[in-house]
Amino acid sequence: VFTVLSVNLLGDVVRDSVGRGIAVRPLPASRASVPGNTGKEGDTLARATGNDILRIKDLGVAVRGREGGEVPVITGLSLSIARGETLGLVGESGCGKTLTGLSILDLIGVGGRSTHGSIRLGGKELRGLGQKDMAKVRGNEVAMVFQDPTTSLNPAYAVGNQIAEVLRTKMGMSKRQAWARTVELIDRVGIPRPAERANAFPHELSGGMAQRIAIARALSCNPKLLIADEPTTALDVTVQQEILDLFRDLQDEYGMAILFVTHDLAVAADICDRIAVMYAGEIVELAPVDELFAQPHHPYTAGLLSATTHASNREPPLPTIKGAVPAPRLWPEGCRFAERCEFRKSICEKRVTLTGSDRLVRCVRAEELDLRVAS
Repeated sequence: VFTVLSVNLLGDVVRDSVGRGIAVRPLPASRASVPGNTGKEGDTLARATGNDILRIKDLGVAVRGREGGEVPVITGLSLSIARGETLGLVGESGCGKTLTGLSILDLIGVGGRSTHGSIRLGGKELRGLGQKDMAKVRGNEVAMVFQDPTTSLNPAYAVGNQIAEVLRTKMGMSKRQAWARTVELIDRVGIPRPAERANAFPHELSGGMAQRIAIARALSCNPKLLIADEPTTALDVTVQQEILDLFRDLQDEYGMAILFVTHDLAVAADICDRIAVMYAGEIVELAPVDELFAQPHHPYTAGLLSATTHASNREPPLPTIKGAVPAPRLWPEGCRFAERCEFRKSICEKRVTLTGSDRLVRCVRAEELDLRVAS
């Protein structure tokens, strides 16, 4: 059995608002208030409905530290994704985006584990499942597409064999049935001459074509949830747009939910229905994509939007967010973004929960600041 099958056994499209800079104006005192921080944070799940495919509540993840003991790397993470919805998970490297996706599949790796919380897929609790039961979930109900198809595809086997093996192992198909379905899947993801390409090895395919193969493999068992981890990062802009279009078409056809992990806000704007912004192991803002881009409520989100390049403004210097994401051992007790935030005050030294209804934000000054995108 291929090592890579452990997962499947497991643009230039930019919103007009992106990258024009952020105008920050304090609001009138009548609007100023501090988000409440009472109650359990995990009790608030934006748009949680009976149609949810995935519901994560108060998830915590820790890894073994170099000096012994465990270090929390994800804390209090809650989100939901409905059938047919795409939720974007965005943020800088080191925020915990990929680890969130791996946690769903219990693929955190040696030295890491989910410490508390709930991960529900439909009516099934995934946390605490044994390895045998979890193996049935991977591929059948949840599949994952990784950033670099050249490393997720086994170089020693033809790509068609890698898809067919999943179908035989997970779906119980005969060798002939699996191969016929493999050719159908390769054709469905837009690869010409599918029967011929099925016999190709990964190194014989372009990056875009290899990623299409990875997508075909992930969809081979018709999963309820697809986790796409930076699936367009290694591709040029034209191919990137083609892959995004393919995701949309396949979602319409299969009705699956998608957790789309990316650091690229332009990509998130193109494909996502809602966006969850992560920073230092926690969600700091979650909102419908149009609302998030029109008026971010968290200074970190505003900084990301301001730092996004825009085709109409190529004049240097480009806006940046000073500093870097702090290492987990260095997380402050209060707001984890405070050291990089130009709006911090002494009140930011206190912890604040993720608050709101359709929009969630983790900032004690969220109602006081107006972080609008400048026109």
